[in-house]
Amino acid sequence: MTEVDVVVIGAGQAGLSTAFHVRRLGYEPGVDYVVLDAGDRPGGAWASRPPTLTMAKVHGVFDLPGFERPHAPDDDDRPAADVVGAYYAEYERKFDLPVIRPVRVTSVRRGPRDRLIVSAGEREWAARSVVSATGTWTRPYWPAYPGAADFAGRQLHSAQYRGPAEFAGQRVVVVGGGNSAAHILSEIADVAANTTWATRRPPQFREEEFTPDVGRAVVAKVDERVRAGLPPASVVSVTGLAYTTVVREALAKGALERVPMFSRIVPDGVVWADGSFSPVDVIVWATGFRAALGHLSPLGIREHGGGIRMDGTRVVAEPRLQLVGYGPSASTVGANRAGRAAATQVHRLLTQPELAAA
Repeated sequence: MTEVDVVVIGAGQAGLSTAFHVRRLGYEPGVDYVVLDAGDRPGGAWASRPPTLTMAKVHGVFDLPGFERPHAPDDDDRPAADVVGAYYAEYERKFDLPVIRPVRVTSVRRGPRDRLIVSAGEREWAARSVVSATGTWTRPYWPAYPGAADFAGRQLHSAQYRGPAEFAGQRVVVVGGGNSAAHILSEIADVAANTTWATRRPPQFREEEFTPDVGRAVVAKVDERVRAGLPPASVVSVTGLAYTTVVREALAKGALERVPMFSRIVPDGVVWADGSFSPVDVIVWATGFRAALGHLSPLGIREHGGGIRMDGTRVVAEPRLQLVGYGPSASTVGANRAGRAAATQVHRLLTQPELAAA
């Protein structure tokens, strides 16, 4: 078992931001703190994006603190997974961040001497403080729907989407009202026999520019919920659907003509609320993600309503634990600021433990 002051779990935007600020506060990389990342390579969730998602189609990549992303002339045509992955890799090198990968954390539990024990297979770290920055990408949300188990066609989540070629000549229903659905529809509309866009609620298109003030207001709405111990609404669900490159492309192709959700799935298609039937070959569930926090279950930090009561980034039920990439910081809008706040809280806990829970 390795003893350290701080373990950061996850090396995406939130985790790297936290690690940067922890180092700035004087903690020695690899000795006082480590970053454990489940990925095989740098990039966080960006490393898993489909190759067809180029930088020109990305609706927002926020620079990490202390180092702006270098811009090459051909960046717009390159996959975001490659561009952002290279940027994160350079960031780790530039600031000598102690990222250990691939390390998949399976549990965090309370240990002796006021330590939290972070387990990953046969390896364990005993930390005075833990920052969980595991985000949501590894926990795609599949809604339970009548008849889904009997569907004879293919079902996949948007996290599994790798490009339009495999949908050539097929009848496709895309479910979900966010940017992932718009991206997929903008691409498969060129090759599929037909596409249908189904959502539970009418999509909300946002006309105004997404300014920093708008971002702060959105984060504040989500923060209200987590402070009350409620499950967080996603930041994206609050912001609405902006007129990004992929949204405009999908609109131009007529692929964003939304219909209300079908009532049930049958082996060869879907049945709509009025009883009519549509034959379907593929259903793509672009239904978002949930916080990947299963490794924290031994701590028993969830409220009766299923949420985790937060005070900023600090978990109220376990002050030695910080969450970034959860609730208001579960997107690029709030992750950097959350990383700084978490590092500050960690430093306060380690240097002034009598005040940390105040």
